[in-house]
Amino acid sequence: MNEIKPKRFADGFLFLEAPKWRDGQLWVSDVFDHKVYSLTASGGRSKCLEIPNRPSGLGFLSDGSLVIVSAKDRKLLRYDGNSVSEYADLSSHTQWWLNDFAVDSLDTIYVGDFGYDFVAGQPPQATNLHRVDPDGSVAVAARDVDFPNGSVVINGGRTLVVAETWKERISAFDIDSAGNLSNKRLFADLSGRQPDGICADETGAIWAGIYNTGEFVRVLDGGQITDSIKFQGSGISCTLGGENGRRLFMTAFIGTEADMAAGLPKSAVFYVDL
Repeated sequence: MNEIKPKRFADGFLFLEAPKWRDGQLWVSDVFDHKVYSLTASGGRSKCLEIPNRPSGLGFLSDGSLVIVSAKDRKLLRYDGNSVSEYADLSSHTQWWLNDFAVDSLDTIYVGDFGYDFVAGQPPQATNLHRVDPDGSVAVAARDVDFPNGSVVINGGRTLVVAETWKERISAFDIDSAGNLSNKRLFADLSGRQPDGICADETGAIWAGIYNTGEFVRVLDGGQITDSIKFQGSGISCTLGGENGRRLFMTAFIGTEADMAAGLPKSAVFYVDL
């Protein structure tokens, strides 16, 4: 397994999730600070959006607008470059906080929720993935998914890959021409590693942030890990971007869970050039 050393890109955040690259900028959700930032190519803060009900997953529609998960009120928001508006309301479809999502080339969104009262310490239980179509309509896309977290569409829009964090696995679904999901199967058994945010490279291999071990790993369909990047803390999420699309941006919390609970700004963005 190849081990890679990362470089620091930006720091001083509380808890960064869901990095996405678009038009020379990196967008990130600072979940605990209720803000979404855009960062310049050199790591400086360019824009800041206030998201009162806790931002989480991010993704871009084909028109370039940014979709933001508003976790606590269970809505998707849309930022068109000037203002933030409601894109879809899932509050009548689930009682649990929304988490992360994937969006395909047709602007179909697959979004997960916690599935249980995480804050109250309830035991985990399976939940649904929901499909949000471009007209804003919402439907159940898949049932019995365990804490769906980071997700990505691969294989030219034919496969959805989803991290099931507490089950320590990455799963895959077939996507049909109508956007329906079927044939859930194991993509990778990570056995001891809890995957959080994920992205895919041009070959369909998955890069995953590993929350409990502080790693980012590249894993193939079937479970072989080819590369590892290690941090002293928690690996959170990742995306590919940069000028040639081969810079891997990673968000990590460099500290302990006690530091996190105390609200210390120890979350940062790192990168490696692949």
